[in-house]
Amino acid sequence: MAKEPMLRFILVAVLVLAASGAASAANKEHQQMMADIRMLHEQTLLLQAHLVALTDALRAVGVKLDEQAGVARKAFADQKLLVDTISTDLRVVREKVDDNNVRISSLSQELEAVRIALPQGGAAMPGTVGGTPAIPPAAQAGAGGQAPAAAGNPGISPQRLYDMAWADYVGSQYNLAISGFENYIRSYGRTEQAGDAQYFIGESYYLQGMFKDAATAYDRGIADYPNSKRIPDTYFKRGMALNALGQSDRARESWEYVVKNFPNSDAGRLARQRLDQIIRRDPPADDDPAREPQRSPASNRRERRGGLADLRCSARPVNRPRLRQIPGDRQKRASTVTISALEDV
Repeated sequence: MAKEPMLRFILVAVLVLAASGAASAANKEHQQMMADIRMLHEQTLLLQAHLVALTDALRAVGVKLDEQAGVARKAFADQKLLVDTISTDLRVVREKVDDNNVRISSLSQELEAVRIALPQGGAAMPGTVGGTPAIPPAAQAGAGGQAPAAAGNPGISPQRLYDMAWADYVGSQYNLAISGFENYIRSYGRTEQAGDAQYFIGESYYLQGMFKDAATAYDRGIADYPNSKRIPDTYFKRGMALNALGQSDRARESWEYVVKNFPNSDAGRLARQRLDQIIRRDPPADDDPAREPQRSPASNRRERRGGLADLRCSARPVNRPRLRQIPGDRQKRASTVTISALEDV
C-alpha cells in the first residue's frame, strides 16, 4: 500500500518533467522563428535602401542624359546654321563667279572684235577707203534708202551683234534681220550661234513668202553647220519651203530624214504629221489587180453630194487659202489645174 503513492508521485514527476521539456522545445522553436523573421525584416530594409539608392542613381543618370541631349541638339542646330550660312555664302560666291565669267567672256569677245577690227581701221587713213574719199553714212543711207550693215567684223561683241539681229527678227524687220545675221556669220562664222543665225536667215525669207531664198538658206545651213542644234528644224522647214515651191518629192525626202534621224524632236513629230497627211491624201496603190481599187474619201463625198456644182462649192474653201500663199505665177497654174480637174469630173 505504501508503494502506490510513491509510484503516483514518480509518474506525476515524470509527466511534469516531460511537459516542461516540451514547453522548453517549443519556446526554442518560437525564438528561432522570431530570429529568422527579424533577419528577414533587416534584409528587406537593406534591399529597400539599395532600391532607393539605385532609383536616385538612375534619376541622376537621366538628368545627365537630358543635359547631354540638350547640348547635342544645340550643337546640331549650331552646325546646321553654320552649314546653311556656308551654303548661302557659296551660292553667293558661285553667282559672283558666274557673273565674272560672263563679264570676262564679254570682255574677251569685245577685245577679240577690237583686235580683228584694228587692221581694218589702220589699212586706210580716216575718211578714206582704199585711197578714195569715204562716203558719209548719211549719204549712203540717202542713196540706198537705209544705212547698209557693217561689212566684215563690226568691232562689237558677237553676242551683241546677234542680239541686234534677233531683235530685228522678233520685231518682224526681216530684211534688217537677214542683214544682221549675215553680218554675224561673216564676222563670227565659227561660233556656236552661227548655225542659229543661218537658220533664222531662212526663217526670215520663209516668213516673207520668199520660199526659194528660204530653201537656199536652209541648204546652206545644212551644208555649213551640220552639227548645229537647229539641224532638225532646218530640215523640217526646208521641206516646208520646198513643198510651197511645189517640189513635194524633195520636201518628203527632208521630212523623212528628220523622222529617221531625229524621231523624238519637235521637228521629227511635225515631219511625221506632214508625212501622214501625204499618205492620207495620196494613199499607195494596191498591188493586187483582182481586188477592187479602194475609193478615196473625196470620191465617196463626190458621189454622195453629186453634181459638179456641189463639188465646186465643197472645193472652194479648201483651195482658196492655199492659193493665197502661192506666188503669182504658181497661183495661176494651180487655178488652171483645179479648173481643168473640175471640168474633167
